[in-house]
Amino acid sequence: MSIQPTLLMIADIAGYTRFMKFHYMSLVHAQEIVAKLLEAIIDGAPALRLAKLEGDAAFFYLPSASDGSFDPSLVASQAAAIYQAFHARAADLRANNLCPCDGCTQAGDLKIKLVGHVGAVAVQKVKQMTELAGVDVIVVHRMLKNDVPLPEYLLVTKPVYEMLDAPMRERAANVSLEMDDLGPAQAYYVDLRDCGDALPAAAKLPVRARLARHVRLICRSVPYILGLKKPCVEFRNVPDAARA
Repeated sequence: MSIQPTLLMIADIAGYTRFMKFHYMSLVHAQEIVAKLLEAIIDGAPALRLAKLEGDAAFFYLPSASDGSFDPSLVASQAAAIYQAFHARAADLRANNLCPCDGCTQAGDLKIKLVGHVGAVAVQKVKQMTELAGVDVIVVHRMLKNDVPLPEYLLVTKPVYEMLDAPMRERAANVSLEMDDLGPAQAYYVDLRDCGDALPAAAKLPVRARLARHVRLICRSVPYILGLKKPCVEFRNVPDAARA
């Protein structure tokens, strides 16, 4: 087990619970949609390491260089890449959907929220899995509960704020976080729309390709229809220490 300064970032898919009516097939398709969006998020953050998936969120980390430093452009570039990748996939799902269920029709309304923190983290390998431990792991999860008045944002603690480039720091607004058992913390947030280029419109696939995609979705739903699998009714799966 090693302990070193580590960048922690969580990409959280937000907005699904508000739209879901929990119809059985909506839940099945919702899982498919969340999986596709998580794949896009992971592919959009090649410079970060995936610690684990936590329901509808991806938990990333990156140890510092040997001198304890990080690339000053890292956070902004990865935030922009995740935002672009997420919305590109969401737009594709919206433009090429043929399913009328709630889960599919509301896919384009989902949002992405990012929280970032730097702290001392113990990294331990358990078989093929990487486990992160320490108070700072709890801090970054607690940051998901906040009063940021934006639907999509990058929220960071002061150590990460100081890593941002000057233009992004100038756009950032401060907010006080009150974290259970940890006390208050100063944080800063920026609108994710200001972190990258304008989002391109999704290309509409030919009818045959859209039908083929819809048939694959139906085939993946068969185990649930037959009762061989059960859909999850809750995507969130945050570590107990972070929920406490």
